[in-house]
Amino acid sequence: MTVMTENEVLTIPGVLEQAAREFPGTEAVVDGASRLTYAELYARVREAARGFLALGVEPGERVAIWAPNSTRWIVTALGALCAGAVVVPINTRYKGEEARWLLARSRARVLFTEDGFLGNGYLAMLGVAASGVEGLPALTTVVTYDEDPRPGATTWADFLAAGAAAPDEAARERAAAVRPDDVADILFTSGTTGRSKGAMCTHRQNVRTYLAWSARTGLRRGDRYLIVNPMFHTFGYKAGVFACLLRAATMVLQPVFEPDETMRLIETEKITVLPGPPTVYVSMLDAPGRSRYDLSSLRLAVTGASVVPVALVRRLRAELFPQVVTAYGLTESCGTVTACSLEDDDVTVATTSGRPIEGVEVKVTGPDGAPVPAGQDGEILVRGHNVMVGYLDDDAATAAAIVDGWLVTGDRGRLDERGYLAITGRSKDMFVVGGFNVYPAEIEQVLAAHEGVAEAVVIGVPDARMGEVGRAYVVPRPGAAVTPEVVTAYCRERLANFKVPREVVLVDGLPRNATGKIDKAALAVRPPA
Repeated sequence: MTVMTENEVLTIPGVLEQAAREFPGTEAVVDGASRLTYAELYARVREAARGFLALGVEPGERVAIWAPNSTRWIVTALGALCAGAVVVPINTRYKGEEARWLLARSRARVLFTEDGFLGNGYLAMLGVAASGVEGLPALTTVVTYDEDPRPGATTWADFLAAGAAAPDEAARERAAAVRPDDVADILFTSGTTGRSKGAMCTHRQNVRTYLAWSARTGLRRGDRYLIVNPMFHTFGYKAGVFACLLRAATMVLQPVFEPDETMRLIETEKITVLPGPPTVYVSMLDAPGRSRYDLSSLRLAVTGASVVPVALVRRLRAELFPQVVTAYGLTESCGTVTACSLEDDDVTVATTSGRPIEGVEVKVTGPDGAPVPAGQDGEILVRGHNVMVGYLDDDAATAAAIVDGWLVTGDRGRLDERGYLAITGRSKDMFVVGGFNVYPAEIEQVLAAHEGVAEAVVIGVPDARMGEVGRAYVVPRPGAAVTPEVVTAYCRERLANFKVPREVVLVDGLPRNATGKIDKAALAVRPPA
């Protein structure tokens, strides 16, 4: 059941208000011992919006959040949006200089943080002092979610207390004044290939995209959605918080993925929906204590961001989730471009990322920019309501990324006769072996199908004779008798010789960024053995 249609409400404040009005008693957020209904969440958000008014935050000004998943994260973001501000999430794994650069680039007026998360002294890393933060003149206020006061920062309680002086009617008027085409958020790209760029998306774009995402993936009212994907990323923030608001589903929060805690939450909270990268599901399937938990409430898995072997989809459907879908998107597309349907078969779900969502077009082009035939590899371009307004203060990068209305993704793939998109790799991931183009995703798909392989990733490394060759990093399944020789022989049976990795390195795990994607840049500088 859809709470609303795109023609009724096209701003996030409107989505929240309507959910609270129509489903006031429905549980909205579960965060440890804290539980809020939609009516209570709406009231908390109005308090936060008044706090922003008391700080003098004006429409269009930026509010940054550098903290893990929590109720306060959600209330802050929604409160800022209701005040007409723009939300700027910051990766919790960033160090001080990385966060400082992003805060300076976005000219954030207010920063919210949880000092000490995972042992990170965020305030110390930024150099927060009573006189402010040196080098960040736009940043006038730092608010901590911590209960104890911190020098140079305001506590969450004091932020809300100051807002009590702002009239509630003024907060309501500010929320009502938000327009669908106002910028709602600026999410910075991962920056694994250079300096991050801030992708600006509007309220209208977010609402339309996640109405379409929810319809395609099957998220519905009554679902209990475990949000373990970090909220500084579109997977947690938009496909998590926004999608749940649109469906009036329940958000159950987990700040860091840990298999036993995740399975405990599934059992105690009767979780029905758990999106995440493949590593989340592999970890759960192979967890030694899985049999101790009742996971029968699980219904839907939504994954992507990596190679998804057919064997994994079949195992998920047999052992954990009756329904499994894959999807594809990027920060510049509000996080979603294509998605599979609940009716799609195992092979389609594993080997494609589905069809374009409603209102979105995808084409695959060759070197001359013309569309290539079905089944042929090329560069992926996207057009539709989900394409960002542009990059923050970077007209040149925007012009290079959006050409004649088409978003040039930098990803490579192929469309089949049905219009389903298969991702073959990032253009930057491609390497050339003796004049032949090699796309790691193709080799990774073969490796992932080996019964003894839990995960695998392939990169190109320099070679004196061939220019480049492939190096595979392989995580064996627990107890599997996997050797580099076995893996190489397996690939030789299934791949052309130039595609077979010349080196196979067995590892206990793969480096990842905080969104769950494998960090190939880190692998590129790691010694081979």
